[in-house]
Amino acid sequence: GIIKLMGRSAGFLAAFAALGSGDVDLVLVPEVPIVLDGPDGILPYLRRRVKEHKFAVVVLAEGAGEELLGMSEEVDDGGNRAKPKIGRFIRGEIEDYFEGFGETATIKYIDPSYTVRSVPANGADSLYCMQLAQNAVHGAMAGLTGFSVGLVNNRIVYLPIPQLVATSPRTMSPHGTTWERIVAMTGQPNTAPPKVEAREDELILPEPSMR
Repeated sequence: GIIKLMGRSAGFLAAFAALGSGDVDLVLVPEVPIVLDGPDGILPYLRRRVKEHKFAVVVLAEGAGEELLGMSEEVDDGGNRAKPKIGRFIRGEIEDYFEGFGETATIKYIDPSYTVRSVPANGADSLYCMQLAQNAVHGAMAGLTGFSVGLVNNRIVYLPIPQLVATSPRTMSPHGTTWERIVAMTGQPNTAPPKVEAREDELILPEPSMR
């Protein structure tokens, strides 16, 4: 089966969902290029997994595979560039690959879209939202602007918006521990690009400010 999750620019949601499940065989994210065939190809790997376990589960982020399908010129209602239909593309490639061996791949394609955000809030969620809202009002009444409210080290704090968005959009490191855990759990080929060391003059952190 194939499950497509949110993640236009980053694969955090797909990666954490896969790690939380523990039953995923392949994870595809925008930060790691997709290789279809060859020694590091996902198609031979999936066929081996199906031979071993009679099934395979693929989790992919909606922004994965842009290096294969290119960037779309379409823009959605929110002003964001539309992402290529990576889920249906991968499904077609898997079916064609298995047909090349005279085999049939029965694939269930699931696209929950924003329903993953629609679960009812539990007590902890409601309490957290109340604390954020109350402290946002307190900050505004105190004359603060350009800030957001968050939880840091179990304390409600005010965070300058310029500092929060200075490194936006955030992406998952293809050489970090999260991706290493994905590769270790799934056993999939690691097609992460070579690591490039940043120069010292590039390591500039935004100065905190509160106005």
